Amino acid sequence: MQVVVLAAGEGTRMRPLTASTPKPMLPVADRPLVAHTADAAVQAGASELIFVVGYEADAVRAYFGSEYRGVPVEFAVQEAQLGTADAVRSARPHLDNEFAVLNGDNLYDQASITALFDAGPSIAAYRVADPTAYGVLSTDDGRVTGIVEKPDDPPTELANAGAYVFPAEARGWLDVEQSERGEYEITDVVARAIEQSSVTAVEVDRWLDVGRPWELLEANEWKLAQLERRVDGEVRGDATLDGRVVVEVGATVEPGVVVEGPALIRSGATVGPNAYVRGATLLGEDTHVGHGVEIKNSVIRAGAAVPHVSYVGDSLLGTNVNLGAGTQVANLRHDDAAVSQTVKGERVSTERRKYGVVAGDGVKTAVNTSINPGVCLSPDAITTPGESVTRDR
Repeated sequence: MQVVVLAAGEGTRMRPLTASTPKPMLPVADRPLVAHTADAAVQAGASELIFVVGYEADAVRAYFGSEYRGVPVEFAVQEAQLGTADAVRSARPHLDNEFAVLNGDNLYDQASITALFDAGPSIAAYRVADPTAYGVLSTDDGRVTGIVEKPDDPPTELANAGAYVFPAEARGWLDVEQSERGEYEITDVVARAIEQSSVTAVEVDRWLDVGRPWELLEANEWKLAQLERRVDGEVRGDATLDGRVVVEVGATVEPGVVVEGPALIRSGATVGPNAYVRGATLLGEDTHVGHGVEIKNSVIRAGAAVPHVSYVGDSLLGTNVNLGAGTQVANLRHDDAAVSQTVKGERVSTERRKYGVVAGDGVKTAVNTSINPGVCLSPDAITTPGESVTRDR
């Protein structure tokens, strides 16, 4: 099974986290998001991985190299992001047999990908409460009979989960016409497959499309919860580690620290003294969490520092962020409503009751800064001492 992994997109809805990092390479637990997709493919029996790259392609190339977990790797370049069928078409010179297509920014349970590969030609389906926001499958006795985008009257509750196995002849079906939104859509290829062959609907047990910052939090909540406890770094004095906590080689946990898992403290990170880390928290390589700091359910990327007497909850901090002493992140509205965030100019509900700040790479806050729920700080943004930040910057 040759597997095409789509990893070319910039991830504009994930800004400011993708200013210099392609969305598929954002961290989810102990590896990039797209590596979870690749791992699922390898475990399901992939014979070759073909990564379609574009934005910041070198980051993907450097991570996967020419072989990943014993499986040969190739790269195809999508010069302009003109849709999913266009992305797969860029990989066509590498394809010579039945092939799978997986989105590099989607997470699936492992068993479902194995079932998808075994059932090909096939398409992954996920049962949702409101299918009107998805591509929806029509089925008859487990076979897919049609696919329709965002219907007002959905034929089923089965959403297209963005994972496919195509027959070898589908290599010739990739030259589809441009859609109304100016893209070449993989769903048009799926429609052709439904006409030309018998396509099985494989219902997946768990699926997450990671497109926006709060979904990156959810992805980490999922994968951190699966970690097995492991303490290879240095834990000093009376520090307490409860539950699924991983302290990697080269990480240091100082006296007085309490870590309640699931949590991952990566190599080079230092925590404490007298800090509190809880919830599903990722502390990336060379991060620093100092005295009197509480970190809850957050992703703190490599090189970021929260050194003194601060609170960060349900938040995402980019690389090399530095929060000044006394910085407080609010993650709960007074009216208890879901927190909203601006995505590509529109206010969107995160559907999360608790949600803090999204800080791009290099952000620096001054002493005693307070930040409202749902605020985004662009890369290298700064605040002034005692400032209350209520809007995106």
